[in-house]
Amino acid sequence: MKKVACDERPGWRSYAESVGFEFHTFDGEPYWDETAYYQFNLSQIEQDLEQPTEELHQMAVDLVDYVIRDEEKLQQLAIPEKFWDFVADSWRNKAPSLYGRLDLVYDGNGPAKLLELNYDTPTSLFETGFFQWVWLEDQLMRGKVPQGADQFNSLQDQLEAAFAELPLANPLYFASVANSIEDKGTVMYLMDIAKQAGLDSRFIELEQLGEASGQLVDLDGYAIEGLFKLYPWEFMLQEDFASVILSSQTQWLEPGWKMLLSNKGILPLLWQKHPGHPNLLESHFEQPGQSFGAGWVRKPLFSREGANVELVTPSGEKISEPGPYADSPFIRQKFQPLPKFGDSYTMIGSWVVGNSAAGIGIREDNSLITKDSSRFLPHIILD
Repeated sequence: MKKVACDERPGWRSYAESVGFEFHTFDGEPYWDETAYYQFNLSQIEQDLEQPTEELHQMAVDLVDYVIRDEEKLQQLAIPEKFWDFVADSWRNKAPSLYGRLDLVYDGNGPAKLLELNYDTPTSLFETGFFQWVWLEDQLMRGKVPQGADQFNSLQDQLEAAFAELPLANPLYFASVANSIEDKGTVMYLMDIAKQAGLDSRFIELEQLGEASGQLVDLDGYAIEGLFKLYPWEFMLQEDFASVILSSQTQWLEPGWKMLLSNKGILPLLWQKHPGHPNLLESHFEQPGQSFGAGWVRKPLFSREGANVELVTPSGEKISEPGPYADSPFIRQKFQPLPKFGDSYTMIGSWVVGNSAAGIGIREDNSLITKDSSRFLPHIILD
């Protein structure tokens, strides 16, 4: 694994905007960055990333049945009691799930270590599944990457197959909040894939969801029988319409049981079930009054994009990110430094669709905490 400097494609920004990638730059700073790419060999991809991704995914999914049968575990994960049956029923009824992303620490030498699971509202989907693949094809044509270069990236194809094969409601609505360009871009990408798979896909802003006789409805009053929502379950359960979730005959993507796996509390539960597993980092639920020493990371159960994460390196350096989750319960995870390439710390997002590994996306930052503004860089496989 190495980072290789590369020329940007001329005109890529205007092309990005023409295909809906309007969030390629944040506040004047690059989000999509093609001044370099990461290079892997095939064994690194297959043995160190693909295989562990599928094993970790299965370990996590296997925990769902264990958690829904244990009230203490549901309380540890801060799942509101009124939704316990909703979560359990979604699992027992085999409510379909689409995708997820595992965030991994990996420097080219195994084993990769699991930082967390993004199994409810994972983003960087369009960048991974479409835009970095187009980058590779363009750069091969221009002779800017070695001939024969490939990419670990079947994400878009696997998503289309999943939309075609899963027992999903049709029409299927897709929702995101009105003021997030990134979330809407991700949702529109998924809508397009679903349309290619033959589904009647319809967009609705989350704020436009209505209710009639206990059923979620659209602006025209039609029942929403299927809804993909790029909005965290923990937020959904706090909205004014939260009680409608229990009464509405709506099929949810992601399903209710995914709120267990998108919760940072799944990390200590994984460690309890698989202590010492080579792809896991030691993790525990935070205890009242517990001191926070060197070599540990403190994470809220509910957090996105590094918000409210604190860490103390083994040398005692303290790094933290602000955010809105200060009142959340926390876990502690053993500190594992991200590899540093030049001035940047690098993290790998490894995607699963269904139960299969589907590709990787790479984020880097000048800080040890990866955030929403962290840059996305493409990758290649070369043997």
